[in-house]
Amino acid sequence: MKVLVTGAQGQLGKDVVRIFTDSKHDVLGYGRSELDITDLVQCHKIIKENKPDCIINCAAYTAVDDAESDMDLAYRINAVGTRNLATAAESSGSKLIYISTDYVFNGQGKMPYVEYDQTDPQSVYGKSKLAGEILAQTLCSKWFIVRTSWMFGLQGNNFVKTMISLGQEKPLLKVVNDQKGSPTFTTDLANFLLELALTDKFGIYHASNQGTCTWYEFTQAIFEEYQEILGLPMKAEIYPCKTNEFPRPAPRPTNSVLDHMSIRTNNLTDLPHWRDALKRFMLGIKEGSYSTNLNLCD
Repeated sequence: MKVLVTGAQGQLGKDVVRIFTDSKHDVLGYGRSELDITDLVQCHKIIKENKPDCIINCAAYTAVDDAESDMDLAYRINAVGTRNLATAAESSGSKLIYISTDYVFNGQGKMPYVEYDQTDPQSVYGKSKLAGEILAQTLCSKWFIVRTSWMFGLQGNNFVKTMISLGQEKPLLKVVNDQKGSPTFTTDLANFLLELALTDKFGIYHASNQGTCTWYEFTQAIFEEYQEILGLPMKAEIYPCKTNEFPRPAPRPTNSVLDHMSIRTNNLTDLPHWRDALKRFMLGIKEGSYSTNLNLCD
């Protein structure tokens, strides 16, 4: 299978390129400098020349707070960029996988969100990602939408690396304990995308690691696994706090938990539990199997 990956230099994109390459697929990884998804002509030209079987769109505007004051750029990348890829995919007969987010829901529900629950994004970021979903569905006939949450990987910057850095430096950390979700290890998500791309089971999927926690509980686990696997102490003591103690420009969902109904009903392989994923993340740091610079998150 020939696969074209946009955003190939990003946290998820790097793992997608690695996983698909290791599985002996023909992978074309494009970073922003090689393929600007906001350029319609460039998208059509590159996709027409390469004729990929599947396009995986890992390119996205993900600065949740910045999007509140930079709406045009968020929509240009998440909506217009997706439109460009969707029309190019349709012209070439390619499958399109669009990576979306739990932020398309309002985050106030009491139960985990299933794929066909009513969307109601509360932030510019969430609205722009939903716009991308709609454009992918309406402009491409062979589409997958994969919503995920709380991503962390050994490449790039993320919450886990930030907490490790702060835990080694700060005497005290307050971490939000009234937002619940499911962390997602990018390696596990990339493996799911590999399985999905080989099918024609088109539609909307929720894909996160199994199990739920709050950000505070996640931080507790990060410290525990780091100290156990790497044998290094943490300086910081962590305390739970409420969301309103840290006001941000964009509203955060209280409930980010995604139910994986589509994975079950399509007989696909669900992702492992997030604690298992976190252990493998720490082992990856210990073994030095990835170029991981924790200081990037200072």
